[in-house]
Amino acid sequence: MTPVLERLRRVLPGVWLGLLIGVAGLATPAPFAVLARADAGRVVGRVLAGEAWTSLALGAVLLLVERRVAAMGAANGAGSRFSGSMVLVLGTLFCTVAGYFAMQPQLAQARLGQGLLSFGQLHAVSVAFYICKLALVAALAWRAAASAVSRGPSSSG
Repeated sequence: MTPVLERLRRVLPGVWLGLLIGVAGLATPAPFAVLARADAGRVVGRVLAGEAWTSLALGAVLLLVERRVAAMGAANGAGSRFSGSMVLVLGTLFCTVAGYFAMQPQLAQARLGQGLLSFGQLHAVSVAFYICKLALVAALAWRAAASAVSRGPSSSG
């Protein structure tokens, strides 16, 4: 495996996990502590939009990296072209699309009193997708750290 692919596999999941924890633990609760509820909601909406687009980008890059690594392993007779890490990345992408992009129009309707579910119910579903994504990215980061430990320090660094 090339040194660039190996570094991306090791670094990106940890960076992504840090972003998700920072958004959940700091960036979304803070506006509600200092701003009016409506203003805080707009700020948090913007933060979550940025997180969703960033998650799509990181997920796409990681999926390409994992796909390449799996293909290289399969070519060498070590495993399948479809790896467990690819499943985790695909799960994170699903959670991002379903939890943010599919939920935002429904949340907007619920704010207007339309739709089958209340804003609170839809918000709970969205939060569940975010927590699931966080867990999947944590698993990716854990696997990356375990992979780094089992292989030892990189000889290229």
